Amino acid sequence: MRRLGKNKNSRLLPGYALAAIAALAVAEIFLFLKIPIVQDYFYILAWWPYIILADGLIYKQRGWSPIKGRPFGFLSLITWSVTIWLVFELFNLRLQNWHYIQLVSNPLLRWSGYTLAFATVFPALFETYYLIKTLGISEQIRSRPFTIKPIIERISLSTGLICLILPIVLPKYFFPLVWIGFVLLLDPINARMKGPSLLKDISNGTPQKAIQLLISGMICGLLWEFWNFWAKSKWIYTIPFVGDLKLFEMPVLGFLGFPPFALECYVMYNSICCLGLAIPWEQKISNKKMCKGISVIVPAVQIAFWFFVFSLIDKNTVSSFH
Repeated sequence: MRRLGKNKNSRLLPGYALAAIAALAVAEIFLFLKIPIVQDYFYILAWWPYIILADGLIYKQRGWSPIKGRPFGFLSLITWSVTIWLVFELFNLRLQNWHYIQLVSNPLLRWSGYTLAFATVFPALFETYYLIKTLGISEQIRSRPFTIKPIIERISLSTGLICLILPIVLPKYFFPLVWIGFVLLLDPINARMKGPSLLKDISNGTPQKAIQLLISGMICGLLWEFWNFWAKSKWIYTIPFVGDLKLFEMPVLGFLGFPPFALECYVMYNSICCLGLAIPWEQKISNKKMCKGISVIVPAVQIAFWFFVFSLIDKNTVSSFH
């Protein structure tokens, strides 16, 4: 008699996911009660339980998840999340699209908060993406295949470069282009380097990943703004031309930036993986090993970069301390 495997729907939600539900509930209650430390660090206290819960839900359905299946890839994702988000903080020094208010005055606590908060960006987006994929959303969508001709690559590369230059030259008018420039610039390069590529997927008639990432970006965008709105230490926006109609702190039109931002994060991280500087987090993507020397140097350079940009954020992007 053939032995039946365990049904995935009968698999229990892992204990760490149950703990995450409890942690998120406690954070919400303590925020409502106006506990000071929770008000100051609510973003962190909300996002890390969400990430762990999403991972547990993925594991329950698939028997695999980024944390349990690729723990070193997940750790790599965390550190590079800080580094790559700080690239956008550097752009914001010119754009001046957002500012932080009511941050703790103690530098050690504040910089620790920066690190833990910015480290959630990639895990939040990609755990949400995998959860959407696990639920089967858009999995059946197909498109007409086409050949990626050199002219397509050249147009994408040049357009991406222009999209990153114009916001620096004329930030008042071209600030939205920051949220798409790296996709157009780097994704064709990823394809040439035989790495994961959204353009390559779409050319093969399989646009599901791009669609799922776009959905992930919108879901995370809504949660970012929802949880940020209720916190004491948070960010506010100063975005030109988008009007005063807001949902939470974000002008409504600003939400259009979150879906392409998810694509951008995916492409940027894969570029780093193609160079052998980061570890892939996806289940079926092979790892390009880095030499021992680089594995020591890269984290040291990243941390030095973090401290440098943290100091710039303190001087230029934080509007108030307490």
